[in-house]
Amino acid sequence: MAGADGFDAVVVGSGPNGLVGAVSLAEAGLKVLLVEQADEVGGGLRSGPLTGLDGFTHDLCATVLPLARASAAFRDLDLDLDWAYPSVQAAHPLDGQDAVLIHRDVALTAAGLSSRRDAIAWRQSVGATASGGFGLVDSLLSPLAPPRAPLRLARYGALGLLPASALARILFDGERARAALAGMAAHSMVDLRRPITGGYGLLLAALAHQVGWPLVRGGSARLAAALVARLVELGGVVETGHRVRDLADVPNTRIVLLDLGPRQVAAVCGDRLPPGYARRLRRYRYGPGAFKLDWALDGPVPWRDPAVAAAATVHLGGTVEEITAAEAAVAGGRHPERPYVLAVQPCVADPSRAPAGRHVLWAYCHVPNGSAVDMTAAIEDQVERFAPGFRDRIIARAAHGPAAMERGNPNLVGGDIAGGYSGLTQLVRRPNLSLRPWTTPLPGVYLCSASTPPGAGVHGMGGYHAARLALAAC
Repeated sequence: MAGADGFDAVVVGSGPNGLVGAVSLAEAGLKVLLVEQADEVGGGLRSGPLTGLDGFTHDLCATVLPLARASAAFRDLDLDLDWAYPSVQAAHPLDGQDAVLIHRDVALTAAGLSSRRDAIAWRQSVGATASGGFGLVDSLLSPLAPPRAPLRLARYGALGLLPASALARILFDGERARAALAGMAAHSMVDLRRPITGGYGLLLAALAHQVGWPLVRGGSARLAAALVARLVELGGVVETGHRVRDLADVPNTRIVLLDLGPRQVAAVCGDRLPPGYARRLRRYRYGPGAFKLDWALDGPVPWRDPAVAAAATVHLGGTVEEITAAEAAVAGGRHPERPYVLAVQPCVADPSRAPAGRHVLWAYCHVPNGSAVDMTAAIEDQVERFAPGFRDRIIARAAHGPAAMERGNPNLVGGDIAGGYSGLTQLVRRPNLSLRPWTTPLPGVYLCSASTPPGAGVHGMGGYHAARLALAAC
């Protein structure tokens, strides 16, 4: 039965999890209201002229979206989108030698490593993870459900539970494969000497082979727009510029999904929550922040190895030892002189992002949570290291430190784009230890942000799980 305002459910927050949750509820026949504090929907799926120049489209946060091609949430929705695939999924430049290139083809990738032994090891580890198919991916993205592929999950877990720095040494002899795995694992924003970081590296590398690392032509905002269009088609209503300070600010409905971080949930729910639960939300552990730069360029990045120009995603950090040291410094509250830098050049796959002959590029490095240090020079030095003359191509730049990121999206506390520390101690305790962490002590109120399992990434699974629990309880 609908509430007094005619809605059966309200979703607060329009990041990918909130959008997927809203659509999932609407597909079940519920009348859904989606409210968003910002003037546009999308959360991390927003795009615009961040450098202030006409014709340049920059993504506010996420660009390369392998999990949106792999997750059950998006597979079920089957949205009509124009996906653009780079010819090389990712590249990892190294000093004094050719870059490591990650192709869709496992054998082609393996052939570019240091030795025949490393090629075999890549096929037997990353390749085997990729061959696990959607059964393994679904098991990893639904960590509290019975596994769909238990044997494959056990094999993956035997390697993935290890620290990435150790796994790289165990699997590979040469620095090329070791560096490539470390570059993948560092997406986790966790010290690579910690358990399960090896698993992050294996999964991301495997997705490059399994589904590729594509982007949405025209900008990530088009993925958010497609979800909104589906919601409206199903009778849903979207309100932007609607800040929810208290649950009383939304209609009284049977179901409320909160695509909010734990601190925001505690504030919105207030005294309705049991004190112990509220205390756990407020004590939730956040991870490192990110310092991001967006550039408008007068041409392509002048990579020392021209092959890097074919990859939309580029990992800049050098050897496994360098990347491990940089991430350890951040975990210890320090700012590395040579940070691990994740760079994305969207025009490689989608030239529509910039005027003819021009390019957009963004990159970020990890910093201690809440850092106020300007990392512009350190990031650009890392790009210059592998692309001499890069700075000469810059027409305009925009910098976004942790404070700016949090202002743009309150879920990014201290600039943490992962929705909370993603190490082993908080893998499933997101935001509390429970067999159903998407539920709250409040009847009908559910959590669905990246601070719920399975964590960070544009996969929509937080909303997917929360919506299914809510529907089962109706």
